[in-house]
Amino acid sequence: MSERPRIRVRPLGGAWGCLGMILFSLLASVVLTVVLNLVLG
Repeated sequence: MSERPRIRVRPLGGAWGCLGMILFSLLASVVLTVVLNLVLG
């Protein structure tokens, strides 16, 4: 994970805040899918 001085998500973060949330959601979905595939075999 990349180290960044600002980890807080501000309401006025603008495009970067939205993009970060979208990327986080996509990453979470991919990880969840991989985990389910490994568990269900």
